[in-house]
Amino acid sequence: MNSRRTRLGSALAVILTVLVLVPTAVLFGRVWTDTSDKRNSTELEKKGVEYLSALTPLVSALAESQSTGIQGVSEPPESLAAAVTRVSAADAKLGDDLSTKPRWADLKDKISKLPKVTGAVNILNAHVEASDLTLALYAAVRRNAELNRDPDGDISNLQQAVAIDMPTTVTRVNRMGDYANLLQGLPAASRPQVQAQFAHEVLTVQDTVKQLTENLQAAVDNTESDTLSGSLVSALDSFRRGVEAMNRGANPAGTPNAATMSTAQTTLQTALSNLAGITLKEMERLLDDRLGSLDYRRTEAVIMGALALLLVLGALIWPAFTRRREAEATPERPAGVGESTRDVALNRPGAGPGPSPGSPYGAPYNQAPGYGDLDPTRRGERSGAVR
Repeated sequence: MNSRRTRLGSALAVILTVLVLVPTAVLFGRVWTDTSDKRNSTELEKKGVEYLSALTPLVSALAESQSTGIQGVSEPPESLAAAVTRVSAADAKLGDDLSTKPRWADLKDKISKLPKVTGAVNILNAHVEASDLTLALYAAVRRNAELNRDPDGDISNLQQAVAIDMPTTVTRVNRMGDYANLLQGLPAASRPQVQAQFAHEVLTVQDTVKQLTENLQAAVDNTESDTLSGSLVSALDSFRRGVEAMNRGANPAGTPNAATMSTAQTTLQTALSNLAGITLKEMERLLDDRLGSLDYRRTEAVIMGALALLLVLGALIWPAFTRRREAEATPERPAGVGESTRDVALNRPGAGPGPSPGSPYGAPYNQAPGYGDLDPTRRGERSGAVR
């Protein structure tokens, strides 16, 4: 009976162990897989932010090279070489993960040929081609880093602003100013086409600035960050003042003021570079906060899984340990345990002598206890003496 009870208890322990471990393992696996996927995605997004940080100076450097080139300066600005070096380093580090190496190689080749181009219109067109490739590289980094799929509203709006709206704005603003400069030196017969292009750039700048403002405002409205709002407001105000000054100099309804536009263009590029730097830093900080939260969830899952395993092991080991302690606490059984009561009574000391060696039937049941020597011969002698 005891062995059957023991086997039943062991079977129940195994069943309960399975019932506890299987759901725990499934939940742990799901949590671990989910956090691992989110960590990998966040790490990839951080790589995208790092690459975008390297691209930001390149946009401004190309704008400066374009403006100085159509003014007759043959040597590219030093800022362009420094920006190319920085992007090359970022591409060597991150290009395989972000699949940008072919795009950057093509863009780098186009940039290297810019100093060889002559003629104001040709210089402008060559820089427009390089700028368009730069914007395409921005879009590729944004897409391949999965920044455009970020689930958080603040990061989603910030990545749209810094990877699409800002580089497009600075590129379009620069083209608007350079088209205005070209109009002053072109003959009347060649002006209509450039004038149409100039008007198109003015409208494009207005649209991109509006989109940029809306995305940054949405990021501020949707964020839980304590620093995002204060950091962006001042930089965005400075940027918008630069755009307003640029539009006044452009004077789409009349003749553009090239000097006003040139001053506003420099101010605008500085403000945009500052705004881009703030936005990228805020994105990086938000992504770091997410990684910290994911690390906490992973640690919590490990602790909970280990605790469940320890509880199951304790449930399995404790009964065996208890039985062992009980066995050690039980004294050894004395000899004769298991014999019948009658056998014990007959064999205990003082219960009477055993069968005599000469008697085939053993001792009688009612034999009187011996109080001394009962020799019959000596008894007869005493009787004679008395007589």
